[in-house]
Amino acid sequence: MIFKQNPPNKTENTETETALFAGGCFWCMQSPFEKLLGVLSVKAGYTGGQGQNPTYQDYAQKGRVEAVQIVYDPQKTSYKELVELFWKQIDPTDKGGQFADRGHGYRSVIFYSDDAQKELAEQSKDALGKSGKFKAPIATEILPATQFYEAEGYHQDYYKTNPERYQAYRKGSGRADYLEKTWGKETEGYQKPSQEELRKTLTPQQYKVTQEAGTEAPFSNEYNENKMPGIYVDIVSGEPLFTSLNKFDSGCGWPSFSKPINQENITQKEDRSLAQTRTEIRSKKADSHLGHVFDDGPGPEGKRFCINSAALKFILLQDLEKEGYGEYKKLFEK
Repeated sequence: MIFKQNPPNKTENTETETALFAGGCFWCMQSPFEKLLGVLSVKAGYTGGQGQNPTYQDYAQKGRVEAVQIVYDPQKTSYKELVELFWKQIDPTDKGGQFADRGHGYRSVIFYSDDAQKELAEQSKDALGKSGKFKAPIATEILPATQFYEAEGYHQDYYKTNPERYQAYRKGSGRADYLEKTWGKETEGYQKPSQEELRKTLTPQQYKVTQEAGTEAPFSNEYNENKMPGIYVDIVSGEPLFTSLNKFDSGCGWPSFSKPINQENITQKEDRSLAQTRTEIRSKKADSHLGHVFDDGPGPEGKRFCINSAALKFILLQDLEKEGYGEYKKLFEK
């Protein structure tokens, strides 16, 4: 299962397939699938039930459920992978809804469009039931797909347009805590792309630095002199790493930071190359080589995180919400 930073553009020559899942509140079902490489679009909407043109006010009365329609490239991802990711977004043992959302309209369903999808869904459900992961039986239904109606515009990509409310809802509904307890922290899924894929998506310099622990030239790299406000994320996974608020001019020729955004987003490792012992810094999700940390920085911690520009992608403050990092805007409001 390979994840991406940004959805690829769909071309006229792309042969696509469609998957349809219901997992409770559709706000929480778009983000995980949009990150999957090969997924071209994810729409929130309503399916099942009777009647035409359901709305948010009446879809449940018409017997419909909140669902997401996923259009994907089968050459880059598979229906099986989509189903595996689906299980990690829900409580499959809940018959009466999902988390704080109760009732028929919030139940979990895999809607299949053909016999192949039906067989894969049933096999996956059976395997999950036999895995011992859950004490209660798997309650998720597997039903033939019916017409899908897109939800109102304000429901689409809600996690991007209203990130703070989305995160508060995801937490307050009980979904976030349940999924973390059941599946670990990476409930929205992240699997590092293959080396073949990385060679296609990264520049030679980015690949050398992140995958082969290389070092770019000092002073002439992209972000050494960058003074614009924003955050720096991993070029491979997009995980937030550093903020411009903690960037300083160390004179070493590489971007330097006094601390990471979140210590949990990085790992430290002893590095004995170059006939000396140093502390290497790597990103937690993608395990990208970032640089090294030294004890000659400013502030009470006295740290200097010396990072390769090639390992980073810079997100401007004004673009944080648009790029899905809206929760970090508050760092700049102090």
